[in-house]
Amino acid sequence: MHGLMQDRPLTLPHVFHRAERIFGHKSILTATVDGESRVTYAQWAERVRRLATVLDTLGVSAEARVGSFAWNTQRHLELYFAVPCTGRVLHTLNIRLFAEQLQYIVEHAGDEIVFVERSLLPLIWPLADRLPGVRHWVVIDDGADTEIPDDPRVLDYEQLLAVAEPFDGRFTVEDEDTAAALCYTSGTTGNPKGVLYSHRSTVLHSLISLTADTLGLGERDRLLPVVPMFHVNAWGLPYAAVLCGADLVFPGPAMRPGALLGLIQRHRVTVTAGVPTIWLGAVPLLGDYDLSSLRMVLGGGSAVPKSLSEAWRTGAGLPITQAWGMTETSPLATVASPRSHHDGLGAAALAGVRASQGQAVPLVDLRIVDPESGAELPWDGTAFGELQASGPWIAAAYFGGGSDANSFTGDGWLRTGDVATIDAKGFVRLVDRTKDLVKSGGEWISSVELENEIMAHPDVVEAAVIAKPDERWSERPAACVVLAEGARLGTEDIVAHLTGRVAKWWLPDEVHFIDEVPKTSTGKFSKKALRERFYPSGVLPGA
Repeated sequence: MHGLMQDRPLTLPHVFHRAERIFGHKSILTATVDGESRVTYAQWAERVRRLATVLDTLGVSAEARVGSFAWNTQRHLELYFAVPCTGRVLHTLNIRLFAEQLQYIVEHAGDEIVFVERSLLPLIWPLADRLPGVRHWVVIDDGADTEIPDDPRVLDYEQLLAVAEPFDGRFTVEDEDTAAALCYTSGTTGNPKGVLYSHRSTVLHSLISLTADTLGLGERDRLLPVVPMFHVNAWGLPYAAVLCGADLVFPGPAMRPGALLGLIQRHRVTVTAGVPTIWLGAVPLLGDYDLSSLRMVLGGGSAVPKSLSEAWRTGAGLPITQAWGMTETSPLATVASPRSHHDGLGAAALAGVRASQGQAVPLVDLRIVDPESGAELPWDGTAFGELQASGPWIAAAYFGGGSDANSFTGDGWLRTGDVATIDAKGFVRLVDRTKDLVKSGGEWISSVELENEIMAHPDVVEAAVIAKPDERWSERPAACVVLAEGARLGTEDIVAHLTGRVAKWWLPDEVHFIDEVPKTSTGKFSKKALRERFYPSGVLPGA
């Protein structure tokens, strides 16, 4: 027997029309090279309607992929809605990719049109002649003095909107499984793979961000998404903010720590989100700004070190809340906010809870599996295996036949590539990426735990642990360490600091002191680059 409820699709037009009608008075602010600009939701909605007409006028096909190569701005948010609300697919392009990767994903996605910030033109326009499928390049003038090419394919965003009539009536997407957005993985191993989000998955993901034990976003919030809008839809935060009517503060190209903290102070931001490297750079400046308006600083993209979270707790009055996910999970899968069973824990124990990845959010199922036998492992906080996930906003396959037999199980679960433990209350603790685990003498060593303990040293800024080839033990841990300015430490100091904190056989055999840990295009530590630098081809130096 079926229930007798109305059958209405879960689609982004509902989110748009709700915001247009109810939250027209709320504001969207963008930091620009000339200062700050502000519009109301009502003004933004009218521009979304004009942009929808522009797409039709330019002959962009019904299910076209529409590329965006842009900062976090109000105009990028216009694309976030005008494109999917007209049945098209927004393909956010990573502005930090190499030219060859950009060319690959634009071709693979089949983008018909690309919207690009004027300041970013030099990064992508040289590829134009190699991308004949892109019929139009629409320049969003962000105030940069970059020369605009004299080419019939190049159009001006504001000029197009100025002459367009606003779309009249309600946007309609009949099928909630219609594709809404396309993001590509960072491609640290092989070519990037496309993850195609649906209207249904996007709406459900947005709803879960509004729930109390996840992010609890609400109409009274002022949200500053520092995580780039090209990276997993800025973790879905722009869609969630529009759904609940929160005020938005966009940083534009101003990504320096001081500029971000200034935005928080001036506009009384309540929620902000970014990768750990952003929050690490802000630590020395925390005492210079009034950050009392903040109720949540969200960290993700890579593990948030306990020392970093505690530095924010000391300097800003609240710790970083860690969330975990990946492009394939839209990305929100877990949030590490303490629960009632943690009541009564001391400060050190609570810091340890926040350093975990936390509980799965509602509607996401997790399991850990023995990588060799495939057997599901118990949730006892000690057994660790490959973390697998399923849920309504988790990928079932890759776009365009980007096949990866190791990415999905026979029963349809996502193989995350992470090794984890899960305790009896469902709290996940990542041990490592499967490719980053150090297997020494048949036993596993967690590079993540070693990194966290090394970064607890007051003179250490960053640390990455990689596997060093070893004739006797197969692999041994090696630490790559970035010291604070003026600090003087040697290998023996790092080993002494770790002694008693980790098992003796976990102590690194070598410590490399470096100026900076190389990062991927999404701000994660690039251990691949470190392995190639110190142990190319897995061969011992001098062997």
